[in-house]
Amino acid sequence: MAATGASVDQFRSFYASYMAAVARQPAWPRGYAFQTRLEGAFEAVPREMFLPPGPWHIEASGGYVETPNADVRFVYQDVLVAIDKQRGINNGQPSVHAQFLGLLEPRPGETVVHIGAGTGYYSAILSMLVAPGGRVATFELNEDLALSARRNLQTLDNVSITIGDATLLELPEADVIYVNAGVVRPPVHWLQTLRPGGRMFVPWRPAADIAIALIISRTVRGFRVNPAMPAWFIPCVGASTSSPGDIAPDIKRAWASRALYLKAERQPDATATAIYGELWFSSEWPS
Repeated sequence: MAATGASVDQFRSFYASYMAAVARQPAWPRGYAFQTRLEGAFEAVPREMFLPPGPWHIEASGGYVETPNADVRFVYQDVLVAIDKQRGINNGQPSVHAQFLGLLEPRPGETVVHIGAGTGYYSAILSMLVAPGGRVATFELNEDLALSARRNLQTLDNVSITIGDATLLELPEADVIYVNAGVVRPPVHWLQTLRPGGRMFVPWRPAADIAIALIISRTVRGFRVNPAMPAWFIPCVGASTSSPGDIAPDIKRAWASRALYLKAERQPDATATAIYGELWFSSEWPS
């Protein structure tokens, strides 16, 4: 690292530019305004503040490699950094999160619910994306991680941290829900929490060999589903096991899902790709 001659600030600036570039979506209605805000957020939030002291363990091919020293320039690269390597808890790969954020496009004034906040790094970035006027309500089940997040985020007055199980707790009404743990199916009350026009990112893990990033949007006709890309996350406690009577999809049907319905509003039909206790997925767009 020392041989590069580039400063920490230069590394962070390039890192932020790279994240903004990979997040870009061709259909952004406001041009590049979100890309600019995202770049500013990644540059402003010091990643090392949300990590254990260096040297760090960086994930590589299912294992970890330890950095030679605690030079912070190591963490301003597109790598997963271990927070608790024994349990496989990481500060996730920045470019992947940047793409998810690009699909959600959190806007100033919106309310975000962040489930599985870890030590708060992406909560901090979300807080900048919804400023001014917006807020971020974070939920973290692991008490140690939640207390770290509370310390790390204490200077941000638009962020709250709740220690507890978001699959059981009441959530505030939200424009965006950002879930950082894999679920067999999204809990119904998460869906009901979304405001009209709201968007949710959730890692869908309906089977051991299926891991899909779903972008779920609430429309007047139901919940629109976009299977965006593969997304491997640790299981979400309380939402990662199947129930008797569930009909899980195979990988082809999972990727073919385009809508989600509550059974109370519409019963499963021939388009169903997966069926669970109170909800089901369909291969046809909401109608």
